[in-house]
Amino acid sequence: MAHRGRGGTATAPASTEYLTPAECNAAAGLDGRRPLRRAYAAALPGARASVLSRLWGALAREPIAGLLDVARDRGDLVVTLADGRRLRGPAPAAQPFATVASGLTLTLDGTPFDHPASLMTALQLPGQANRLCTELDDSVANLALARGARPEPDGRQPALERLSQQEPAAAIADGEQLVVDGHPLHPCCRTRLGLSPAEVLAYAPEHRRIVDLAVVDVPPDRWVSTGSGLPPRLLMHPWQRDHLLDRHPDLRATGETVPARPLMSLRTLAPVNEPQWHVKTAVDVQMTSAVRIVSNAAIHNGPLLSALLDDLVARTPGLDLLTEVAGGAVLVDGEPSRSLAMVRRRAPRPAPGDVALPRAALAARSPADGRPLVVEAVTLGYPGRPADLFTDLVNLLFPPLTTLLHLGVALEAHGQNMCVVLRRGRPVRLIYRDLGGVRVSPRRLSAQGLAVPPLRGDLLTDDPRVLRTKLAAALLSTVVSELVTVLGREYDVEPAALWRIADRALADAYASLPADAHADGHALRTGPWPMKATTAMRLADDPLEDRWTWHDNPLAAR
Repeated sequence: MAHRGRGGTATAPASTEYLTPAECNAAAGLDGRRPLRRAYAAALPGARASVLSRLWGALAREPIAGLLDVARDRGDLVVTLADGRRLRGPAPAAQPFATVASGLTLTLDGTPFDHPASLMTALQLPGQANRLCTELDDSVANLALARGARPEPDGRQPALERLSQQEPAAAIADGEQLVVDGHPLHPCCRTRLGLSPAEVLAYAPEHRRIVDLAVVDVPPDRWVSTGSGLPPRLLMHPWQRDHLLDRHPDLRATGETVPARPLMSLRTLAPVNEPQWHVKTAVDVQMTSAVRIVSNAAIHNGPLLSALLDDLVARTPGLDLLTEVAGGAVLVDGEPSRSLAMVRRRAPRPAPGDVALPRAALAARSPADGRPLVVEAVTLGYPGRPADLFTDLVNLLFPPLTTLLHLGVALEAHGQNMCVVLRRGRPVRLIYRDLGGVRVSPRRLSAQGLAVPPLRGDLLTDDPRVLRTKLAAALLSTVVSELVTVLGREYDVEPAALWRIADRALADAYASLPADAHADGHALRTGPWPMKATTAMRLADDPLEDRWTWHDNPLAAR
């Protein structure tokens, strides 16, 4: 039963007796699955609170039209709107990476709201607010589905030990599938517009299914390939097959399938019988912030960037690159189709006993005890010494990434793209993947005697602020900041102590670089840090144009 609020969007009181449209749809999709339906209903209040907390943080820090001022009033934040109304809520819930209990409520001129979609409707902000309301509703429903399907902690062997004993390809997928909550800062952390609840359960990584990719024959004259080349056979995600293939009668489904495990991004999968490869597929579904097609630029740039970065990574000990060796696409009206395309990428191959995880997985709940995986890493490798793990990790992260920035490539090293290899809980290597978000400086590369490949899209820039922003927003404002928050919460470690460790590590990384790199180091150590303004982007007419908000640099307060 839906309870309607202003603007036609459903409000969501704490009781799950009242459901929003997306929540109703998800519940209906669970008919006949009583245990999961009960678990979904139990998870809804917490999912609403988590997404509302992310939205509250965005409203408090991002440059959003219609919001004039943010002030602190005892333990609350008060956001003043352009029309004079005031939105009030607990300040801790607006902090990045906050954990909140079910029942989080914000009040708008005294009216309580506990669902992000109903709050967004009531705020009546300029821009694409209706679109964002729909996305927030979908995010809550899918987050509740994800949490409802998550097994309760079993009290058995630590997850890192289990993963270390598995075959590497399976362990990599299983580790990624532990990331249930999605993007740690984005209110649309679990938005999947276009997927039905049944399709979410079948294809989303947090539901841990094997996905059968369809093998589709393509007429050779309608196929284009880059890099080392792919035969005219498209590996097609089953959602894409079911929704698009009948529009292209000259493409022939062979009946063959490739079983694969979905990774964090859902449309990138690990073929079960080809452990050396990962494949990125096109899925015309909005996940978080974008429809996940495979662009012409991605097909063109991947092999070229891989060759460039292979050379640069050789100069940066401790970092490996998962190269994108080839891409392919079906030609439609003479142009590569972004919806009928794929990229083949090398898979990690850790040594026996090592565990390769996306950095985001360190904050995910362990199936053993429900605590973050980083706690297991501390227990295995640094008993009672979380600061030692943090020291080793930042000293592993900073040298190669700052070196690459100096050489001319800013990696988008966020929690999904940057992987860490753990050996008995200790970080020993880094692995970077997904080249679509990097920025490349022709001037810096030229200074190293390197030519810039003919890249497409918006990857090229010589603006040092743009280069630093790309790295800092992902690495410092997200990866390192989340680790500081999680370790501080789990071990009662003072964040300032960890930030002093990070500052020393960053200073040491730049001390080993030539003098012309020191301007980057000074800016990263003393200037404000960027954070992607994800909600402002969703409200904008062009939701894919990068927008940033800036916050105080914790290193400057060391």
